[in-house]
Amino acid sequence: MPRNTSPALLHRLAAPARRALLPLADGLGGMTSSARAVPDFLICGAQRAGTTSLFKALGRHPAVTGPTLRKGVHYFDTGYGRGLDWYRSHFPLRATLRARRGRPGVRVFESSPYYLFHPLAAERIARTLPDVRVVVILRDPVERAYSAHAHESARGFETEPFALAVELEAKRLSGEEERLAGDPGYRSHAHQHHGYVARGHYADQLLRMERHLGRDRIHVVDHADLFDGTARALAGIERFLGLPPGPGEAPGRHNARERAGMPEGLRAELTERFAESDARLAAWWGRTPSWRA
Repeated sequence: MPRNTSPALLHRLAAPARRALLPLADGLGGMTSSARAVPDFLICGAQRAGTTSLFKALGRHPAVTGPTLRKGVHYFDTGYGRGLDWYRSHFPLRATLRARRGRPGVRVFESSPYYLFHPLAAERIARTLPDVRVVVILRDPVERAYSAHAHESARGFETEPFALAVELEAKRLSGEEERLAGDPGYRSHAHQHHGYVARGHYADQLLRMERHLGRDRIHVVDHADLFDGTARALAGIERFLGLPPGPGEAPGRHNARERAGMPEGLRAELTERFAESDARLAAWWGRTPSWRA
């Protein structure tokens, strides 16, 4: 791998090429971790709300770069036991990020959507990255749940149809958050992959993040605004992050999955189940989310 190959260029490689280069990149990163950066900002979720699209849109900004060959590292949720040197090993060398020859300094970020939902992630982020800023995208929780089910099914992590998976969710997740909070080394397959309804209770997750990071370091964007065909929401994210204006291109849609329509009866039932949570979200956010407007 050439020494002057930038993470941005590496991200443009086809997926098989990136996978082939991962062991080499990880080995080099591990040997030089002390000289590497940690993120200035994070995209923390929500899952299936457009995080991949936002990652790609921000990755086009000349003053931004992500982890080498990855979208996210999953350090603050499933990889925390590997230690900070392991986390650093995934990011560019600090020397390559400095402003020079008219180029602004480059900011570093990653996107790991489980950070919003994992009960220990916010505290870990605050402890490790005391100045970090966080971006969260919120999508209609009913659509998010349905999309998540299609995603987990396609990846082989779900075998039940959506209606049954929702019915089984409470039993699958029973006690898992408490066990995660009580045992930092524990990993829960059900909590990570089967939280269709639970992940849509956004107010609880944002309040937890606020307790550890403070409200002023969290920027929440509505999925409908981010994908309205303009770059206005993206420009707002850039301002929050202190970035100069980027290319001004509207975010594209990436990582979408085809799926059949949801039965209207089930949609109505789930919409009602989210009513109280959405009301608390609106009070915290200071606006009515698009799916309740």
